[in-house]
Amino acid sequence: MAPASLLAFAGLSAVLALTPGPDTFLVLRHSLANARTGYAAALGCILGTVLWSALVGLGVAALLQQSAEIYHWLKVAGGLYLFYLGASTFLKGRRTAGAAPGTGAPDRKAAASGLRGPFAAGTLSSSLNPKVGLFFLALMPQFIPAGSNTLLSALGLGAIFGAIGMAYFVVLVTVASKAMAWLKRPAVNEWLERVSSGILAALGLGVVASAFAESR
Repeated sequence: MAPASLLAFAGLSAVLALTPGPDTFLVLRHSLANARTGYAAALGCILGTVLWSALVGLGVAALLQQSAEIYHWLKVAGGLYLFYLGASTFLKGRRTAGAAPGTGAPDRKAAASGLRGPFAAGTLSSSLNPKVGLFFLALMPQFIPAGSNTLLSALGLGAIFGAIGMAYFVVLVTVASKAMAWLKRPAVNEWLERVSSGILAALGLGVVASAFAESR
């Protein structure tokens, strides 16, 4: 691929990464707990972009693009999943706030298994994110050189996209986790948790509403 094309693709990837969306708020919400869960969610989001790259390379993405109904329901599923994440986290935060002190102390095994949840949430969020999906469905094929190995080219472009996205997430997680070191007061932490959960739920409802509006 020509250097100019690579530079153009990297620029578009940076614009998408820096545009706040569901993945950004998901990683931010997990970063409020600690950096490890934030990084786990970020890695899950990057895995989701790799899956999109593989779909483009295998030609499956083209079928999705041609079927408006499939893309519509993919968008609805993504919105419902975001709403579920926001609502469930909000309710969990209320139960935790009402629990007696000392009843929720996690052990090492629980802490280790606790990383799987943010990782899975990041993977699903990115895989069902219509903004990411549209980027890979509409733009990535234009940067795959004619006559090249489509799968390898798509995965290579996906690696560039993922590296740029991960760099952004590293900055986001680091800043958020450092900020929380100064904002450890329970009232502030609870307020931030509720706000980030509410944003996720609102984003989910917005995605679902726009999906049904487009289908009319």
